[in-house]
Amino acid sequence: MSLLRDPDFGTPERMSAEQITVSIDGQTVTVPAGTSVMRAAALVDTPIPKLCATDSLEPFGSCRLCLVEIDGKRGYPASCTTPVENGMVVRTQSDKLAELRRGVMELYISDHPLDCLTCSANGNCELQDTAGVVGLRDVRYGMAGKNHFDAASAAPIDTSNPYFAYDASKCIVCNRCVRACEETQGTFALTIGGRGFESRVTAGESQSFFDSECVSCGACVQACPTATLMEKSVIEKGQAEKSVLTVCAYCGVGCAFKAEVKGNEVVRMVPHKDGGANHGHSCVKGRFAFGYATHPDRITTPMIRHSIDEPWQKVSWEEAINHAASEFRRIQAKHGRDSIGGITSSRCTNEETYLVQKLVRAAFGNNNVDTCARVCHSPTGYGLKQTLGESAGTQTFDSVMDADVIVVIGANPTDGHPVFGSQLKRRLRQGAKLIVIDPRRIDLVKGPHFEAAYHLSLRPGTNVAVANALAHTIVTEGLVNEAFVAERCEDAAFRQWCDFVSLPENSPEAMAEITGVPAEALRGAARLYAQAGNGAIYYGLGVTEHSQGSTMVMAIANLAMATGNIGRAGVGVNPLRGQNNVQGSCDMGSFPHELPGYRHVSDEGTRALFEGEWGVPIGDEPGLRIPNMFEAALDGSFKGLYCEGEDIAQSDPNTQHVEAALRAMECVVVQDLFLNETAKYAHVFLPGSSFLEKDGTFTNAERRISRVRKAMPPMAGKADWEVTVALSNALGYPMNYTHPSEIMDEIARLTPTFTGVSYDRLDALGSIQWPCNADHPDGTPIMHVGEFVRGKGRFMPTRYVATEERVNKRFPLLLTTGRILSQYNVGAQTRRTGNAAWHAEDRLEIHPLDAEDRGIADGDWVGIASRAGETVLRARVTERVQPGVVYTTFHHPESGANVITTDNSDWATNCPEYKVTAVQVTQVNQPSEWQQRFRRNQERQQGFLRVNLIPEA
Repeated sequence: MSLLRDPDFGTPERMSAEQITVSIDGQTVTVPAGTSVMRAAALVDTPIPKLCATDSLEPFGSCRLCLVEIDGKRGYPASCTTPVENGMVVRTQSDKLAELRRGVMELYISDHPLDCLTCSANGNCELQDTAGVVGLRDVRYGMAGKNHFDAASAAPIDTSNPYFAYDASKCIVCNRCVRACEETQGTFALTIGGRGFESRVTAGESQSFFDSECVSCGACVQACPTATLMEKSVIEKGQAEKSVLTVCAYCGVGCAFKAEVKGNEVVRMVPHKDGGANHGHSCVKGRFAFGYATHPDRITTPMIRHSIDEPWQKVSWEEAINHAASEFRRIQAKHGRDSIGGITSSRCTNEETYLVQKLVRAAFGNNNVDTCARVCHSPTGYGLKQTLGESAGTQTFDSVMDADVIVVIGANPTDGHPVFGSQLKRRLRQGAKLIVIDPRRIDLVKGPHFEAAYHLSLRPGTNVAVANALAHTIVTEGLVNEAFVAERCEDAAFRQWCDFVSLPENSPEAMAEITGVPAEALRGAARLYAQAGNGAIYYGLGVTEHSQGSTMVMAIANLAMATGNIGRAGVGVNPLRGQNNVQGSCDMGSFPHELPGYRHVSDEGTRALFEGEWGVPIGDEPGLRIPNMFEAALDGSFKGLYCEGEDIAQSDPNTQHVEAALRAMECVVVQDLFLNETAKYAHVFLPGSSFLEKDGTFTNAERRISRVRKAMPPMAGKADWEVTVALSNALGYPMNYTHPSEIMDEIARLTPTFTGVSYDRLDALGSIQWPCNADHPDGTPIMHVGEFVRGKGRFMPTRYVATEERVNKRFPLLLTTGRILSQYNVGAQTRRTGNAAWHAEDRLEIHPLDAEDRGIADGDWVGIASRAGETVLRARVTERVQPGVVYTTFHHPESGANVITTDNSDWATNCPEYKVTAVQVTQVNQPSEWQQRFRRNQERQQGFLRVNLIPEA
């Protein structure tokens, strides 16, 4: 059971340190005061029949099946809502209780379709099971009068949702789905409409599920004890035969799931109640959007071609691997050792990412390795390393439940990290205060039963100015936690920082003109955060993807240290990683300057450790980052690239520049599930494997390492790690792993924070949050307890420097970007699922005033031009964005969002400045020139696949 939420058995809020001893069916049990009778009974293995109660919802007491007898109490109280009392004597079984339970169950069954043999829930139905438990063998009530058997009186089945159906005739009105929507998800989209016989679950204002505010998280489906709410995949394919415990491969929350399998096909993903990150909750992507794994677009046969203007040829794995290796050797012989490199992916496992960087360093013989994690969160690594001493977030997700004030900066948790977003909303409904710092009005600004205390709607690019204004208020108004700073931080650095932020130029009044945020709002937010009992900061790509991304991360750490909000539950600095293994790909040494464990390649001791294990010398100079690879390709010195699981042609900034660099290379090897945008410029395509087809580990945003387990065999015959091993062997550097567990054992031998990690330990503990070593054998849920990893915390001056990307008469608007709930990253996975029903295209959000000035109406096609390029999108006129700011998502390649982003990047890490692009928006009637080329290229590539593939060799 989850300690976070175990309500119908007693919640932590209701329980206390006082211990109560009770007798249940003659067995004595001691439990905390506030524990329910049902929970106490469960602790002595005495299950009580129930229908409305679950282990994830507040007790409701409506089904009247969990009745018990208690000495000295009249009647038959519901065990789920009755707290224990000292000396209480409880009986869960008696002839009278059996009679009452059968009578109640008989009433339920008398108006329930008895189509069990053909019902999709047959074999997995709580109503069916409970009828058996209470011994119901006969139903005395006839079918005369009004009932749900009559098709004329039953509501039609609602099949509007892409993933599940709602059959009102099978509803027993237990309220579990309604309560799950309220308590677990926090959307409040469902209610019980009608009275008496007409009572039934209603979505929205008597809308279909699809048209309502339902976000398709699946909590209602999970809670339903009958076939009322049922997955269409189960209706179509039947109940599963087995389940495999694994981890979601979407965002950085890292939800645990049971992949339910029939034969070799996954029929349902069920969130795991013991998942440390999700506690049995899920979102629409993890719960339902797994169909991409078997989509017809999957490429399952290796392919090669000598020119990107030629058709693909199907070949064997051996021929494809040998061809790639031969080309890489040829290029290095002609252009030098440093003329090739590799790119890892945050969507791959730790083990796969580790192997790619090892391949580059040991087989290629250079440090030319980079990852998409640098494109999104490298400023986190740099900024937190400088200030706190470790390149990762400080807390568990559960820690938010102890926060009194929560600051969300440049993140949209309800869309980008939905399960954590639901947990955060639950804490807000309990009374925690919220500060949102974002140019756009995200859903967290105001929701059901909560509202942000402050929404600092800053101009894009002015994050550091806002942070300095907050710091100025904290220092000059005496709100610093002097005792914490004196004990935990470097004094000289703190004094220097205080002098800096106290300057008049950093005051809220001075910064108001720069940020667009009123001075009083800045001061009020600073006071609220500094005076909180527990203040927690959560941030996302709206912090890191700026020219001052690293500066802002340091500014956030400064605020946390100055107020003492580090090193305990409910506080901390928490980056919300956008992809499932951003943290892991960084941990595994995917940067050109760092080996696994964030150790610089120039460190002789670290190199000696890896050289001893790998048996080859390792270069002591950093290699090329992705932007450097592009520049070197255009200069003619970088000619070969191995790209595993990453679509740089769609996800990296200034698309036309990226395409030109790829076109200049002589051998691009792409390893992926689909022929993505980068594959249009590839010479070798190696089929990838989905997370359902492999073993390994992911590391989520809270440093939680979790097992990924194979639920179905790889459709192409090889898991990704096996492909990298084969390529390395073909290049002449032997890798002899037989299972990913051996790769993790090697990681543990070489990486101090992973020394206690193994598959056996992960299987035993469920998951582990690094550091895991002799000092922390079971992991480290909260970092920097007692002291910082670097010893004393280090304050860093964070001078605001305006981005070079400025508005002018030609480009008067600022474009910023973000994600949407139903889609994921570049959309390669989610666009191939039912999620496309919610987001079929990227749109440009524009304020009504800016739209009116340009004669733009909602739904019009508009051209967006920047200094880098131009594209065309459909407009959405909305007040979510402020005047002067436009916003779009980037999930569809044809949208060309990165055609218009520039080459500007973070000063320390080269993280692209996606969030600030000066643009002009005009009404248009045709696609942009780039989009027209895109469509022609798309048609040509599809033609290559349809017509020109020769039989497999």
